[in-house]
Amino acid sequence: MPSLLNPRHWRRALAVAAALGLIAASGNWAEQRELEAKMEALRQASAAHVLGLRGLVEKHDFLPYAAARHPEVQHLLRAPADAALRARVNHYFADLQTTTGAAALYLVDRSGMTLASSNWNTPSSFVGESYRQRPYFEDALKGKRGLFYGLGLTTGQAGLFIAEPVRIGAEVLGVAVVKISLDPLERVWQHSGYPVALRDRHGIVFLSAVPEWLFHSIAPVSGADSAWIGAHAQYGLRTRFDLLPWDITAGKDTPGYTLKTSLQGRGASLLALDTPLPELGWTLTVTEDMRDVQQAKRAALTLATLAAAVLLLAVLYWRLRERRFAEQQAARLELEHRVEERTRDLQEAHALRKAMEDSLLVGIRARDPQGKIIYVNPALCAIVGYRADELLGRYPPYPYWHPEDLEKQARESDEALQGRAAPSGFESRIRHKDGHDVITMVYTAPLIDPDGVNRGWLSSVVDITAQKQAEARQRDQEIRLQRSARLASVGEMASTLAHELNQPLMALSNFAVAARALAGRASPDMLAGALDDIIEQARRASEIVRRVRALINPQRGHFESFAVADIILHAEALLKPELQRDGVTLQLSMENPAVQVRGDKVLLEQVLVNLIHNALQAMQEQPRQRRCISLSSQRSGPCLRIAVSDQGPGIPDDQLEQVFAPFFTTKPDGLGLGLNICRTIIEAHSGIMTVENRAGGGATFSFTLPIVP
Repeated sequence: MPSLLNPRHWRRALAVAAALGLIAASGNWAEQRELEAKMEALRQASAAHVLGLRGLVEKHDFLPYAAARHPEVQHLLRAPADAALRARVNHYFADLQTTTGAAALYLVDRSGMTLASSNWNTPSSFVGESYRQRPYFEDALKGKRGLFYGLGLTTGQAGLFIAEPVRIGAEVLGVAVVKISLDPLERVWQHSGYPVALRDRHGIVFLSAVPEWLFHSIAPVSGADSAWIGAHAQYGLRTRFDLLPWDITAGKDTPGYTLKTSLQGRGASLLALDTPLPELGWTLTVTEDMRDVQQAKRAALTLATLAAAVLLLAVLYWRLRERRFAEQQAARLELEHRVEERTRDLQEAHALRKAMEDSLLVGIRARDPQGKIIYVNPALCAIVGYRADELLGRYPPYPYWHPEDLEKQARESDEALQGRAAPSGFESRIRHKDGHDVITMVYTAPLIDPDGVNRGWLSSVVDITAQKQAEARQRDQEIRLQRSARLASVGEMASTLAHELNQPLMALSNFAVAARALAGRASPDMLAGALDDIIEQARRASEIVRRVRALINPQRGHFESFAVADIILHAEALLKPELQRDGVTLQLSMENPAVQVRGDKVLLEQVLVNLIHNALQAMQEQPRQRRCISLSSQRSGPCLRIAVSDQGPGIPDDQLEQVFAPFFTTKPDGLGLGLNICRTIIEAHSGIMTVENRAGGGATFSFTLPIVP
């Protein structure tokens, strides 16, 4: 009992307790420091993966938007039976798919049926397939941009689908869809060293380098979500998703967490970090092996223990120098050997982190608070064309700054060094060492050491030159298309006036000749009648000019509701002399003469006059007993269908698709604008004009007009 109260024993116990406390504190400090380093590496890796993922999506994001605004794509939705037009759209999609590297590009009508596809000539063609059950199709029909990841209904291959509504005015005619394969991203993940996983909004892993994780969920999938996934065939026939083999422990002071799992049949302890991608509805999980953290803690405990041992040995050295010299020497050699091993382990860990930094595709540049470059990775050297030794230690202006933007880049550099850089990054034009320009996006963040001190600034540099060039080409193409459309509109309208005024002007000439012949030899009543006809045709010419101007500017149009019999009977009266002269019979068949339509009576009468006149000319070579024109009107759903049929030779099959084209004609003296003008007028009245050959000979031109409720 007295020995326990010996002060020397108390001092020894206190010294041992203090040493143990320092050793434990050193281990905890080393563990926390390594954990923070791992977490920072996870943040950088996550940022790189997010940039790669968003870059892959943004690379193809413009494709459905551009395809939806292509004139021939819009025309195909109006005329899906047009085989030549379908072939041109197929080749256009195939060219876009080959140029951009997308998996597929295709066009779907409002019913969900695929009309054209970049893979139309392959066994797995999308053409003729229905995708109406897909969410991206439903979103695009509502006028929104559709985004959906899942297995393909036709190929069974997974991909990201981006859909864009195809509009003409406010009307959605169909959907343009691009499919992007994420296989290149998955292959990169397979070589990243540690597992990476991508989950959808239901928590289901759909992309990972670990096959055992695929189609497993982080939490139980509800019955409603399973039903939704099955209804839209997102993952094929799968409707059951087992839980991931993860044992998760939330981090105390970090945003990450620790998970225990098995990889290739062996247990693994990983540090994981989740990064949400709200614009895609996904969550990216990046992991790091926890063995380095545990090794760092063990190394710190070992070093602290060794330090305590050294201190103890130093004390004993002075007390037992002669007696313990040999033991002291052996302990020193053992200590040096262990320190060498731990140093080598730390160097290997540093080399691994350096290799990961060098493998990034994003340029990384670190600067001190004064702007001196203290670190660059190989990706940045490749972007600017300078070696690392040519950049390290340089102050602004840097050699890759563009000579025309020196003032702008100096201002942006000063703002970044003062902590005022935009979080969303800024665009910067630089000059490559070989002389060509490179467009980049620069993102800057502070370099904070473990003590919370700002040691400088870290910038991520992304080369967006190819994206900018693609955007410029797209703008140039749109400008050229707009210019061509304006020139075509001017030429077509001038030809429209010339064509439509031809008939009343010829009538004016005929009536004037008749009036001159009657002058002085006929009664005043006959002469007055001829002059009245001249006045009527002059008024009709003026009315045609006014109505064509109204067709150009709908605000000037004179739309009214009237019975369909009004325009049919008036057209018959206008052409009655020509019909009698050529011995042609006009047979009228009106299902309901009193049915009301809305439109411009003069322009619609002109359409009927042109169609009847064309039918009359088509039968010039027929015997008089076969010269008969049928004009019928009948209800077809919410529209009224008016058809004009002749008994002529018909239209050659190879010309059926061209008859409505501007300046196409089979008449020696024709302008080739009559049918094009007629179709323009009908489309201005929200109708459709078509042509087909009759079984017994001749052709039938028909058009529809909405019925007034």
